[in-house]
Amino acid sequence: MPQHTLPRPICGHCDGFPTVTITTGQTTPDGQRQTITANCPACRGTGHTTGHTTTPARAHSWIGA
Repeated sequence: MPQHTLPRPICGHCDGFPTVTITTGQTTPDGQRQTITANCPACRGTGHTTGHTTTPARAHSWIGA
């Protein structure tokens, strides 16, 4: 009898888009754009929560003293 696995929840930090390619603004010697790859630090590039990740961090800014 086959075993079915349940779908894992999507990462709340990257919304399931765990890896992105960013252009550095420079070109390689052959004229192509130079890029770097960045992975989501919360899910480590899997796109799914691992059960021990936290909710996305909130940015707080203070104005004044």
